[in-house]
Amino acid sequence: MTMYPYRSAYMLVLGLLIGCDDATSVQQNDSSPEVKKQIEKFNASLVSVEGGEFLMGDFGREHGKEKLYYDSDDDSKPLHRVQLSPFKITRFKIDNEQYQFYLKQNQLTLPEGSGPITKKSWDAKNKTPNTPAHALWPEAEKYCAWLSKMTGKKVALPTEAQWEYAARSKGKFNIVPTDDGTLRFKDSYGTEGINVAGEADRSAYSEKMNNGLESFSALPGDVFPPNPLGIYDMAGNGFEWVKDWYDPGYYQHSPLKDPQGPETPTFKNYDGKSVKVIRGQDYSGPGRGLTINREFSTPDNDSFLPLDKTFRCVVNE
Repeated sequence: MTMYPYRSAYMLVLGLLIGCDDATSVQQNDSSPEVKKQIEKFNASLVSVEGGEFLMGDFGREHGKEKLYYDSDDDSKPLHRVQLSPFKITRFKIDNEQYQFYLKQNQLTLPEGSGPITKKSWDAKNKTPNTPAHALWPEAEKYCAWLSKMTGKKVALPTEAQWEYAARSKGKFNIVPTDDGTLRFKDSYGTEGINVAGEADRSAYSEKMNNGLESFSALPGDVFPPNPLGIYDMAGNGFEWVKDWYDPGYYQHSPLKDPQGPETPTFKNYDGKSVKVIRGQDYSGPGRGLTINREFSTPDNDSFLPLDKTFRCVVNE
């Protein structure tokens, strides 16, 4: 069954963040075989994205099949021209093996959860192999900066424009970042996926790995096919941090060339806190994971564990 999505509600994150090792980054034997292996893995994961111009934002009314807006919110409007320089983006989200090597290399530790249930879930998220790493925005940014130092390349979190351009396979009018621009499921309830994960898929993997996460389990990035550009997992399996500060009116005055988002925070949430843009979706399913939707979160995830926050890196040329 093929389904076309609509805007989904943001899911609340459980788990209290009570501490994180703030140790200064220390490089240890940067030329070691282990570090070289990590660099090789990173380089092998990069997808080259040709630069170009595209129309960023909710294109539904002008270019969608139904000629209606896909998004009920105003922050994805107006549709506007953006020109991007060439860049490379990781084929997969950064995974647990990569991220935990970085933590160990820099004498850092993961934040800890409060309470036995939260601790069990958090441990399972971080120990399940080949699944996305979960991190706060500053941690994700520091990881990409570490890779920049290790590789000598300009590694960073993607800008919001880079993320959308890549998700839409160089700006095509694809409303979801799957292999064919639709969400396909084996059943009308969307529990078992064909090109994106459903609740049953996550539960089955959780049972296989015995991680206790059930339908909240992350999956390996290559379970379902990539988008036409060869990038996996952009329609679910965790929201993705991007570089930009969130501003609901940014599209009204976004620069044409390589927009970076506001230079300084201009918008605050209901608690008076500045927020970063997150893209993608926490848990994929019918009506979820649009390429155009803009969500946001405080960089520290409101002091909760980032149980649904993931990231990938880009290399800027």
